[in-house]
Amino acid sequence: MATVAELTTHLSPIVSALGYEVDEVELTTAGRRRVLEVILDAETPIDLNAISEATRAISNYLDESNIMGEKPYLLEVSSRGVSRPLTKPAHWRRNIGRLVEIKGSANNLTGRITAFADPVVTIAEDNKEIEIDINTISKAVIEVEFKKFDESEEG
Repeated sequence: MATVAELTTHLSPIVSALGYEVDEVELTTAGRRRVLEVILDAETPIDLNAISEATRAISNYLDESNIMGEKPYLLEVSSRGVSRPLTKPAHWRRNIGRLVEIKGSANNLTGRITAFADPVVTIAEDNKEIEIDINTISKAVIEVEFKKFDESEEG
């Protein structure tokens, strides 16, 4: 049975060939079977067709390689979504312009990501810009924003 690191190494080229990257691989046990969760990320949003395509490619590889062994498992493939914490420089870069909630040793704030130059993120909060080293942040999550419906935009 492969480790998470080995699975990541093996699955990355398959996913990369489709234009995505493996953001995270999780392997957990649920009763008698295992759950292999593959989280994808990309420069552009990943839609359901892309998830289906990636799921087929990953499943075919896993079946052919037998890297998961003989024990049954469930494959789950998804995109990062907005609820997953920002943990890598690419996450910060890809979310410029979005609202983020930050918790850390020196900073607890909600603001808009205006720039990112690894490892420093610039956050606009209350008409001022704050630069923060992402290595000092304990947790950062994108805040979902709902745009109020404007009748003038009705088409």
